[in-house]
Amino acid sequence: MSVTGAGRSADLIVINGRVLTMDDGNPAAEAIAIKDSTIIAVGSRAAIEALKGPGTKVIDAEGGSVVPGFIEAHMHLFSGAAELAHLQLAGVHGFEALQKAIRDYASTRLDAKMLVGQGVDYTVLGSERVTRHHLDAILPDRPFVMAAPDHHTMWANTRALEMAGILNGRTLGPGNEIVMGDDGLAAGELREGEAFGPVLDLAGESRVRLGLATGGEPDPMPTAAERAADRDIMRRGLAWCARHGITSIQNMDGNLYQLELLAEIEAEEGLPCRVQIPFHYKNFMTLDMLDKASDMAGRYDSEWLSSGMVKVFYDGVLDSWTAVMVEPYADRPDWVGEPLFTPQQFIDLAVAVDRRGLQIAVHSIGDGAVRAVLDGYEAARKANGKRDSRHRVEHIEVITTTDVPRFAELGVIASMQPPHPPGAMDFPLEPTISRIGPARWPLSYAWRTLKDAGARVVFASDWPVSPIDPILGIQAAVLRKPWADSDPDQSFSLHEALAGYTVEGAYAEFAEHRKGSLKPGYMADLVVLSADLEATAPETLHKVRPVTTICGGKVTYQA
Repeated sequence: MSVTGAGRSADLIVINGRVLTMDDGNPAAEAIAIKDSTIIAVGSRAAIEALKGPGTKVIDAEGGSVVPGFIEAHMHLFSGAAELAHLQLAGVHGFEALQKAIRDYASTRLDAKMLVGQGVDYTVLGSERVTRHHLDAILPDRPFVMAAPDHHTMWANTRALEMAGILNGRTLGPGNEIVMGDDGLAAGELREGEAFGPVLDLAGESRVRLGLATGGEPDPMPTAAERAADRDIMRRGLAWCARHGITSIQNMDGNLYQLELLAEIEAEEGLPCRVQIPFHYKNFMTLDMLDKASDMAGRYDSEWLSSGMVKVFYDGVLDSWTAVMVEPYADRPDWVGEPLFTPQQFIDLAVAVDRRGLQIAVHSIGDGAVRAVLDGYEAARKANGKRDSRHRVEHIEVITTTDVPRFAELGVIASMQPPHPPGAMDFPLEPTISRIGPARWPLSYAWRTLKDAGARVVFASDWPVSPIDPILGIQAAVLRKPWADSDPDQSFSLHEALAGYTVEGAYAEFAEHRKGSLKPGYMADLVVLSADLEATAPETLHKVRPVTTICGGKVTYQA
């Protein structure tokens, strides 16, 4: 048995489990003992029960797997929590089904200022692109907008476009577009945040989007009642995470306001998950604004609530042609996408952030974006000297052969999402695979290729872009199939996928010495599952559910 703090009775023990410790020195066990928010022993049932005292809480895993608490390495907590109340359109196809879903939802939200739908496929109407006229035929008199799963494209009806003041278009920054119709008016399709922001603001939820939209603070500052309502939204998101076995969150949008809300919740009742909130650097900012990132990192640096990261968007997404490619899109041969930063602007930013000792995480979907970001990290190393920076590239949906080995060479983390490859889970094959083109398929969503080249690959959901459930992500990683027989196998084994949500997530936030594994001295963050993962057929992994989530030694979810 692996043990520390012997001679003390435990506060809580988990027995009768199939413990997957993710600790190479002690890979499997039957039980775990916890005291004072820390794991004190991992071993046999008999050895752990010897640590039971009169006040010890006992959880019987009933033969189910016990694994380290899932570390969600890329998600959007505040906006995702708010979206739990929106119309969910995933899986809806065809005009009649879309019409029924929208009208049914509208009939239950008669007082809503703005109706918002989420998760609608780009191909909801088959090959026909959605316009405001389709939505007007469904809901002509009330403002309505619906978002694609990737949250980079939205479609609004005429009423919403009028109320937002963008029916006649508007000048926007690089990478953003209000698609215009032949009649000189907005067609209804809005690409990227500057385009759809004015419409979403009508919903009265602008504060939940600030971490994504501007990286700034509420202005005016919310009233006490509004602040309390925002804390409740945040609580809803935290509870949703705990329900899915998540004990640590690496948020991928942020501002000081989110940190303050979480700190207030922590002071009131404690946090059910550990949360890292970045400073979001936007392309309209100047480098002196990084003072705020350093301030956030200095003020929030605990094991429960931290900052220390700068998040950046370099490009958009494939489906709306806003991802930046090295070679033109297969279905748009005159277009490679428009970056949100010039390569030199990003180099200057990377050097400045790295000099402050902060971590950088950059949304980079196209192979052109991935290359530009790696160039920035290489420039930072040359300018500031080599250090254990663990800078990150988020998504990496397409990469070139020459850039694959640069991750290991530069010590850069590949942050990837098993639910994202079309056909792997919820996203349809089209239009994405036609945008990419068969020549680039072998290096699309190339988890295995990157891992075999020595990259540290961390997994996440990108919730609310994809369902938050890590077990669904693990299943998607294990069952991943190539789009063509000639393409390489990019799938992961069960243990590799589980590591992507545990060990690698801990490494990504410099915490591999305290979490991501179940071993004495580590944080008591773990989840008890309803079945033995190793004995479950890959095709039925989705049926395995979290039964008990424990974070910091406290039960944060119980089925």
